[in-house]
Amino acid sequence: MLYLSKFPFKTQKTAPKTSDNKSTSILLQAWFIRQVMAWVYTYTTLWLKVLKKIEQIVREEMNNYWAFETLMPSLSPREVWEKTGRWNSIDVMFHVPAANNKEYALNSTHEEIITPLLWEFIKSYKDLPICAYQIQNKFRNEKRAKSWLLRWREFIMKDAYSFHADNEEFMQYYEWMKQVYMNVFTKLWIAKDIYIAQADWWTFTEKYSHEFQIKLDIWEDVIFLDPKSKECFNKEVTPCTIPSPNISDDKLLERQDIEAIWIIWVEALTKAFWVAAEKSTKTMMFETDENKFIVASVRWDYDINTLKLQKIIWCKSLRLASIDKVKEMTSAEIGYAWIYNLPDNIELYIDDSAMWLTNFETWTNKTWYHSINVNFWRDLPIPERFYDFKEAKVWDKNPKTWEVYEVFKASEVGNIFPLETKFSSAFNVTFLDENNKSKTPLMWCYGIWVSRLMWVTAEYFLDEVWIAWPEQIAPFKYYFVIIWEENIDKWLKLSNILNTNSDDVIIDDRTNVWFGQKMSDAELIWIPNIIIISPKTLEKGWYEIKKRWSKENELVQFNF
Repeated sequence: MLYLSKFPFKTQKTAPKTSDNKSTSILLQAWFIRQVMAWVYTYTTLWLKVLKKIEQIVREEMNNYWAFETLMPSLSPREVWEKTGRWNSIDVMFHVPAANNKEYALNSTHEEIITPLLWEFIKSYKDLPICAYQIQNKFRNEKRAKSWLLRWREFIMKDAYSFHADNEEFMQYYEWMKQVYMNVFTKLWIAKDIYIAQADWWTFTEKYSHEFQIKLDIWEDVIFLDPKSKECFNKEVTPCTIPSPNISDDKLLERQDIEAIWIIWVEALTKAFWVAAEKSTKTMMFETDENKFIVASVRWDYDINTLKLQKIIWCKSLRLASIDKVKEMTSAEIGYAWIYNLPDNIELYIDDSAMWLTNFETWTNKTWYHSINVNFWRDLPIPERFYDFKEAKVWDKNPKTWEVYEVFKASEVGNIFPLETKFSSAFNVTFLDENNKSKTPLMWCYGIWVSRLMWVTAEYFLDEVWIAWPEQIAPFKYYFVIIWEENIDKWLKLSNILNTNSDDVIIDDRTNVWFGQKMSDAELIWIPNIIIISPKTLEKGWYEIKKRWSKENELVQFNF
């Protein structure tokens, strides 16, 4: 139990101005957290209690489905990351120099650690499936931490890794793990607003990963939901088609090349040529990780989604082509290079948003010139295929169902993604199948952002004034407000009758604090049950209880 007379942390009268996010301000005001530096916080006793309760919910559910807890180190040698080719490819990894010219990593993830660990125990198909997990601090050198308290450089995560003999075995385990996640979110009272969204994890596989997204205004993701099929997509991978046909014309006008010095952006084009954004195109030039030159074009009012484009091209990375490379390949300066009059040896990808454009404007691959009234069939060959690599927007449709997406903000609290054989192959992990043949096991990874869940629940249960904690993760269940020092012993008898766990009790035994301040602190910390023991109620043999989910206080008779 916590005696406030001995507790070193104190509430503040008003919320500090270090955050413009309401739940974070309340946590600062209520002595839950203290900021160390930008996006780095210390958890005080109250916040740590919330964290440990969430951890325990996650732990219990994981253990129910034959996952075994471990604790891996935060520090790892450079060699294991070089074995998988990720030492220089993970841009958020902290590289730590050490003595004797050694370098280590502060682990942002643990595939390189868990794989050789379990390799010692995987010899036969009879040893599979196997799953190990941990709840541990992770470190990611985010260039700019964002979304208030959701994306930090140090955070706590439950990460699990499973190994499987074949895909059929995995799919069964995958369904179990989805249920684990939903059980966790149900216990936290947030399951009704959790959506399983398809997302990108193409580094390891062509398959989608799955993200567990909570609908919330503290957000870093935009989710597109098909109201008919109930499929959900992260914006980064949302397949989409335009909501209405492109602006078309019955008559094909004569193409014209017009001198337009320094007229590049659509606003200037609109004024100069009276061309709407829907009648123009946007073209970008890229180079792949293998230095292949790529040209991609989309209708002007859309952006190019490079993740979707990478999947189409099937390359590991895309970078914008240099000014010199664009001029070399197209003979035009950047800003005037486009698909019209393009050399035949260049790979060209056109988004389906431009499919039905007629009499549209383009750049001409001739510096200082634009072309208007350009048309497929006549001026440009019709591509063998149009692609979908545009970034989805509100009012776009699902190309499978032709339903307009519902679009909302969300925050990721968990994910499941396939690793295939990338890591098991890198560490030469094999097993003998039923026919005594050597095979490489499939790997999958499962993450729950434990510390983020803590922040998300704080924001999710924020009412007009306070953070209204669910009882199962509130730092304490009972807050005893005791008036007058001689009544302090009365709480013990009442606590025993109520069968309260001592770890779930705050005793406000402060003698130098008025009743109003005690009640104000109880409201601010938001403990589900506030019990008031005062001379007024004791005279009548009553105690007063305020249940936070009820608007009325209750007087209960009790023989003190």
